[in-house]
Amino acid sequence: MSPPPASTEELEQELSAATISKKQLKKDARKAEKARKASEQQQQPPPPPQEEEDDPFAANYGDEEIQSKAISGRSWTDIGDVDETAAGHSVLIRGFAQTIRPVSKKMGFVVLRQRRSTVQCLLVASADAGVSAQMVRFAASLTKESIVDVEGIVTPLKEPRKDLTQLVEIRVSKIYCINRAIPTLPLNFEDAARTKAEFEAAEQKGVPMVHVHQDTRLNYRPIDIRTPANLSIFTIEHHVESKFKEFLFSKNFIGIHTPKLIGGSSEGGASVFKLDYNGQPACLAQSPQLYKQMAICGGFGRVFEVGSVFRAEKSNTHRHLCEFIGLDAEMEIKEHYFEVCDIIDGLFVAIFDHLNEHCKEELEEINRKNPFEPLTYLAQTLKLTYEQGIQMLKEAGTEIEPMGDLNTEAEKKLGRLVKEMYGTDFFILYRYPLAVRPFYTMPCYDDPAYSNSFDVFIRGEEIISGAQRIHTPKLLRERAIECGIDTSTIRSYIESFSYGAPPHGGFGVGLERVVMLFCGLNNVRKTSLFPRDPQRLTP
Repeated sequence: MSPPPASTEELEQELSAATISKKQLKKDARKAEKARKASEQQQQPPPPPQEEEDDPFAANYGDEEIQSKAISGRSWTDIGDVDETAAGHSVLIRGFAQTIRPVSKKMGFVVLRQRRSTVQCLLVASADAGVSAQMVRFAASLTKESIVDVEGIVTPLKEPRKDLTQLVEIRVSKIYCINRAIPTLPLNFEDAARTKAEFEAAEQKGVPMVHVHQDTRLNYRPIDIRTPANLSIFTIEHHVESKFKEFLFSKNFIGIHTPKLIGGSSEGGASVFKLDYNGQPACLAQSPQLYKQMAICGGFGRVFEVGSVFRAEKSNTHRHLCEFIGLDAEMEIKEHYFEVCDIIDGLFVAIFDHLNEHCKEELEEINRKNPFEPLTYLAQTLKLTYEQGIQMLKEAGTEIEPMGDLNTEAEKKLGRLVKEMYGTDFFILYRYPLAVRPFYTMPCYDDPAYSNSFDVFIRGEEIISGAQRIHTPKLLRERAIECGIDTSTIRSYIESFSYGAPPHGGFGVGLERVVMLFCGLNNVRKTSLFPRDPQRLTP
C-alpha cells in the first residue's frame, strides 16, 4: 500500500474539491514525505499514514500492486454486464478512473470505464458499509485514467445519465488503485473522445473546446485508442479480418505465411526497404505475391494470407502507409480471371453485410465522432472496363493520359460518377493497360497493350489490385526484364513455373484502407493501431 501524493502541491491539486482543511493537507503531506524517504532507504513499500492505521476500515482501500502472488477465486464482472438484473448483488469490477468527483468529506463519486462501458461508483462514509472518511478521501486522491478495482452492491440510478452507458451505480464497499496514472496526462481522454455534436453544442454556446490534433493523438496513442470511437474502429477491423478468413476458408482456401525478408523486389520499382541480411543485400517484402504464387505451383489450389506489407514510398497522403496489413489471396483459375472477381464480389458483400448486421453499435459510435454516409453496394458487384471508366470521365470533362493509370482525383471523380449512374460506392474496374501493372500480370489475349487485371474501389478510392498472373517462365522472364527487374534476384520464383504451374490469379487488399473507407474516415492513420508513415517510427 503506497502513500498519497508526496507533495502539498499535488495534494492541493487532487483533493481541493474534497474540502480538506489546509492544516490536514499539511499533516498528510508531512506523513507522505516521511513515508517516501523511508521507502527510498529501505527499498520497500512505505508504511501507511498514521491516520489510515487508526482507520478500522483501512483494509478496504489503498494502493495495490498485482504480482501474481495468489489466485483468490473471486468472480469478476465486466462493466458492460453490470445492469438492472444485477441490482442488489455484489460485483467486483476493474476499469480506468474516468471521473473523480468528491462531494464532501464523507461522499464522493468515481466513474470507471472498461472499453466502451462506463458505470458510476458511489462512496458514502458509513460504519455499516465499511466505508470511512479516509476511504472517501483516498478515492478523491485518485488520478484520472488510473486502474481501479471496486467491489460493491449494484443499485438502480435514480435518473438516467447520458454520460454513462450503465443505468445503475455501485455502492462501494472496497476500492483499490492497481496502477496510478500520472497527475497531468499529455492527452486528456475527454478531449480525445469528444464528439462532433459536443463540439457543435459548445460552439453555439460560445464555450471553447480543445481540439486534439492528429499528431498529438498518434504521439500518445495508448491514450487515444481508449476512446469509444477508436475502440469501435479496431473492433470493426477485427471483424473485417475475421470475415475475410472465414469466407475464404468456406471457399476451400488455405491460410499460409510467407517470408517478409526477401532477396529482391516483390512488385518491381524502387519502393523497397533495403537491409543487410548476413552480408547479403535483402529487402522487406512489398507483398506476399511471389510466394503465394509459388504455393499455387506447389499444388495448394487456393491460398490466403493476412500479414504485414512494407512499402518505402515517400507518400505523405491520407491513404498511404509504409507498413500496413495486407489481406492477400491467390487461386487457380479454370478459364477466366473473372473467377477471381467473383470471389471478391462474394467476399466483400459478405463483409459489408456482416458489419452492418453485427457492428451496429460500433458504427453508431464512429458516426457520433466522425459522421459519415453508410456505404451503398449492390448484391452483385458492378464491373466496368477501364475504357468505360475513362469514357465516363471524358464525358464529365476530365481528360486522362492515354493508357495511363488513374490518379487520386480521377479515381474520386469516377467514384462519384458511378454512384450517380449505378447507385453503388463499390465497383470493379478491369482490363487496365499492361504498362501500369506489375511485371507478373498476364497480357490480354486480344490486345497485349491491355492486361487481365482489375482494381476494386470503395467511395472512389482503390482498395484492391488484382489480376491473372503469368504462369509460363519464358513470358515471365521477358516481362521482368522489360520492367527493369534483375531476374537473378527472383530466379527461384521464375524457375518454380518451369516445374508445372496451373493458370492462376489473385488480389491484395489493404485492411486499414478498407476500414477507413467503409467508415467514411478521412485518414488511414485512424485505422492503423500504431501507424508507420515516412515521418513516423514511434510509438
